[in-house]
Amino acid sequence: MSVYGQSAAGPAPPASSKQSGDKGAPAGVTGLPRGKKLVLKDGNFQLVRGYSRNGERVRYLSAERGDWEEIPAAMVDWDATARAEMEEKNEEEALAKRVHAQEQAQRIEMVMDVDASLQVAPGVFLPPGEGMFLIQGKSVTPLEQVGSEVKTDKKQFLKQVLSPIPIVPSKQNVRIPGAKAKTRVTATQVEFYLREAPPDPDRTTPIVKSGRPGESGPEVELVRAIIKGDKRQLESIRSLFGQQMDTKRDTISIERWEVAPTVFRFTLSQPLPPGEYALAEILPDGMNLYVWDFGVDAASAGAKAAASGKKN
Repeated sequence: MSVYGQSAAGPAPPASSKQSGDKGAPAGVTGLPRGKKLVLKDGNFQLVRGYSRNGERVRYLSAERGDWEEIPAAMVDWDATARAEMEEKNEEEALAKRVHAQEQAQRIEMVMDVDASLQVAPGVFLPPGEGMFLIQGKSVTPLEQVGSEVKTDKKQFLKQVLSPIPIVPSKQNVRIPGAKAKTRVTATQVEFYLREAPPDPDRTTPIVKSGRPGESGPEVELVRAIIKGDKRQLESIRSLFGQQMDTKRDTISIERWEVAPTVFRFTLSQPLPPGEYALAEILPDGMNLYVWDFGVDAASAGAKAAASGKKN
């Protein structure tokens, strides 16, 4: 028998007609997607697409000739054959990982190439990375997400307890810790950019969501917070008998623009008065409990005078 141009001991394989693929393969054949090594004890091997062992004979489909051939089972080094199959499996897995890594790199490179041309102000470009960015003049500030908590309104709870019939709806308040946000701005005319992760289930993103995202792009609302002691209240939720009746939050109109794949710009129709604010993504299940917060401080007298002088 010819083994890669060398002569192997043992009877020659029986003559057989050409086969198309695995058609006509005997029962019990181990189907293999590509050529595998059937290693012989003399150190040579046959490249096969499938084989079966029947007693003292091994019948295989030659990957080179496309014919079914037979050799004595005693000629096969089964341990070496198993090792060869394991090595090839490991190589295939390593190749798949390399291909996946290359695809990931291409996606990231594509996004970075697009982002590199995103000018958010004269001579100012959007920084790399995912998240929400606040733009004021030529300043770009990344906003951090802060987690909110849902608390039952105590006054409403007392009304429920004192009511003889259960018709008083319950009320829950969504609040974020601290009376003021860490990020402060004085410019009242600002805008925002949100860069999301490219769609990839295997990739992690620093943007946290408390529910599943929507399918038509991010729906973001600008909410003005109400300071309650050392908390900032964003939303009130009223429900009765376990069913949500309504939600209440003080929102300010913003407009969304898709400026690049996975990059969105949000603009305001009016200047922001001093106060505490949060950008909240509205998910199909409700407001995302992880928001981007910031505060607007009143401009100083000197800044107001300078601004007035520029206008004049």
